[in-house]
Amino acid sequence: MKALVLFSGGLDSTVCLAMAVKEYGASEVAALSIYYGQKHKKELEASEKIAKFYGVKRMSLDLGEIFKDSSCSLLESSKTQIPMGDYADQLKETDGKPVDTYVPFRNGLFISSAASVALSYGCEVIYYGIHADDAAGNAYPDTGVDFNEAISKAVYIGSGKALRVESPFVDTPKAEIVRRGIELGVPFEMTWSCYEGGVRPCGKCGTCIDRKKAFEANGIKDPAVADQV
Repeated sequence: MKALVLFSGGLDSTVCLAMAVKEYGASEVAALSIYYGQKHKKELEASEKIAKFYGVKRMSLDLGEIFKDSSCSLLESSKTQIPMGDYADQLKETDGKPVDTYVPFRNGLFISSAASVALSYGCEVIYYGIHADDAAGNAYPDTGVDFNEAISKAVYIGSGKALRVESPFVDTPKAEIVRRGIELGVPFEMTWSCYEGGVRPCGKCGTCIDRKKAFEANGIKDPAVADQV
C-alpha cells in the first residue's frame, strides 16, 4: 500500500481519504480508525460505512487505556459535560489554555501509532486532517503548524526517511475543506462530527457549529442534517 489515512469518519478525515484515493487508487489506500474512549463512538460506525463506500481497507486500533485517567469531557471516563457553544466563546473561559474537549496529546499519539502501522504495510505517506480552525486560539495545540512540522520531521527521521506526513489542511479553514470535498464528491451525509453520541447531531457543540458555518460559507446546508427542521 502507498497511503495510510488517519480516519475518524468525520468531515476532515473523509476529505483526506477522498484525496488519497484519487491520488493512489483505492487498492493502495488503507484507513486507520482509532478508539480512544470517546463518547461519540458513532464516528467509528461512520468510518466503517465510508471505508466501504470508497472500497479501502479499514483497520482499527484501541488506545482507550491510555486516556482512562484523563478528565477531558470528550471521554467516557469523564463525568464532565461536553461544553456547548463555539470555540471562540469557550476559549474566553480557559484563560489561554486548550478547550475542555482537548484530549491530551491525542494527535501526537495517533500519528506515532499510525507511523508504526504504515511502515508495517510499506506505506510512504500518512494523511491526517488537522486544520487551521482547530489551532486558532490554542484550542487544540496539537493541530497547529508548529506541531505539524515537528511531528512530521520526527516521523520522517524515525522511519529512516521512508515515511512522510501529509496534512493538506494544516493552514486551511474548514470552509475550504468543505469546498474541496464538494469537488471530490465526498458523501458528507455519511460523516459524523458531533461530540455528542446521539441519534442526530446536537447542533450546539463546538464542532457542530464549525461544521454548520463551513457548509453555509459554501452556500449549502450540511447534508448530514439536511432533513432536520
